[in-house]
Amino acid sequence: MKLPNQPRGADGRAACFGMLGILGFSLTLPATRLAVADLDPVFVGLGRAVVAAGLAAVVLWWAKAPRPSLRQCGRLALVAAGVVVGFPLLSTLALHTAAAAHAAVIVGLAPLATALCAAWLAGERPGILYWTATLIGGATIVGFCWWIGGGGLSRADWLLLGAVASVGFGYAEGARMSRELGAWQTISWALLLAKPCLLPAVWLAAPAHWAAVGWTSLGGFAYVSLVSMYLAFFAWYKGLAMGGIARIGQLQLLQPFLTLAGAALILGEAVGRSQMIAASIVLVCVILGRREPRRLRVPALSHSDARSP
Repeated sequence: MKLPNQPRGADGRAACFGMLGILGFSLTLPATRLAVADLDPVFVGLGRAVVAAGLAAVVLWWAKAPRPSLRQCGRLALVAAGVVVGFPLLSTLALHTAAAAHAAVIVGLAPLATALCAAWLAGERPGILYWTATLIGGATIVGFCWWIGGGGLSRADWLLLGAVASVGFGYAEGARMSRELGAWQTISWALLLAKPCLLPAVWLAAPAHWAAVGWTSLGGFAYVSLVSMYLAFFAWYKGLAMGGIARIGQLQLLQPFLTLAGAALILGEAVGRSQMIAASIVLVCVILGRREPRRLRVPALSHSDARSP
């Protein structure tokens, strides 16, 4: 069902933007795993935001983007707490010991966290079909993780659950801000606001001898800094703002299995039959959730978002 305030085809474009963001995010965990092989987890988790903030400053200056208001700065700080600090730091600490494939299934709970935050922050009210599909998909991921863990959750699992809660909040609030500021402006300003607070910790955690850091670790750090922490958010926040936070956010159910593929190709981690079965169940849940009629009126994007950097 097309929303009254959206042009024809907007739903498809929102899904395309959302999938572009998911593709960018899907290699975050394997790249992080590479980075922490030779770099301190705190440096990787927070340092990538410092690097991305430098790029954001250039983009904002080049585009002559207007500064956010004081009220908007407060909300941008909340976005930064979720997606600039919370998720990167907690997930990186977890990946210091956990495999990327294992982390991927827990991070698959992000759609449920995003939907809950969308209902709380943005007043979105998805229908029963959406919630049923999302809960089944989330339960599949939790059951899969519990089975792999031998009936328990490790310290890394708890860190990853905290990361999921952080990213769900950051995605929902960032999508709300994208309707006012624009998608790329939101993540850019959030990074710039967070940078002064992150610099001391990043400086202390920086490697003493850069020559001892391997190229694979540097490559992983470069990916999470440029793509995961910045460029992927351009498409992701725009998709969430256009198509609805809960509806587009459900596409994250596909991310764990894209991450599993990346972990197999990049890290050589095995993908078993049980993972493929779980992937099939989650794919069905995504399809069912996408069939939920859209009853919500999604505010139009800010005009400033039409100006690509």
